[in-house]
Amino acid sequence: MRPPCPPSPERSAELRRRFAEEARCERPDLSTLCLLIGAEADGTLDETGLDTAQVELDRLAGELPHRPGSPRAWALALRDLLGGRYGFHGTPGDYRRLESSLLHEVLRRRRGLPILLSVVWLEVARRAGAPVYGVALPGHFVVGFGDVRGQVLADPFDGGRVLTGADADLLVAGATGAPLEASMLTPADPLDVVLRVLNNIRAWAAARPERSDVALWAVELSLLLPSHPARLRYERAQVLVRRGDFLDGAAELEAYAEVVAAVDEPAAEHVRAQARAARALLN
Repeated sequence: MRPPCPPSPERSAELRRRFAEEARCERPDLSTLCLLIGAEADGTLDETGLDTAQVELDRLAGELPHRPGSPRAWALALRDLLGGRYGFHGTPGDYRRLESSLLHEVLRRRRGLPILLSVVWLEVARRAGAPVYGVALPGHFVVGFGDVRGQVLADPFDGGRVLTGADADLLVAGATGAPLEASMLTPADPLDVVLRVLNNIRAWAAARPERSDVALWAVELSLLLPSHPARLRYERAQVLVRRGDFLDGAAELEAYAEVVAAVDEPAAEHVRAQARAARALLN
């Protein structure tokens, strides 16, 4: 993928306003939030492009059999449609590509990270009336159908393969070295999914210092979510300083130090020292 041109400052401000507004809805729309992330990444994704992506999700949902029935039947129907007929899946190489975290590109390429492919499964299945939800296994996101007692898991990264209990155990053991626990199988909140998508983008950018622009907008979108780790402010400050915005970076460090001071004054003083060092770079 070519390095996408960023949106204009005015367009970015509008996208962020809509992102924050959607995130604070009683029922945030996962596809809308993911597409707004894509528009922040790619300035060519205009309103027509946003609408086209939603229409494609609607179209795919319309191709599912009417009310397949059991959770397993739903899982198999999604596997046959998305993984089989349309070839949605992932490969190790997709972890090296930014577009693997952008919903509009995943819909175009039919390739992506586990969590973005799961978003496609979730949004198509939800539109068709399936009892579906995301499952944030450690290191690998999958999709669940039915309630926890009769839960059926599918792995969109593997073309929608329906997982046995042993398969899920292996996925978790491979990521953590620990056994699967029942708490890992609970439905993921849509905003937690969005934060995890942004975490992946931030990790991608962290490995590429030349893409500090991506690191900055990803952390700033994360900060717009109603609930987020306080340490994201520290991360934003570090990115600003790396980009040469020493004054704003120092101000963010000082604001974060005030938060930290309530529980760890020595750590807060360390952050204040970083703020002073950032200001000194102006001299």
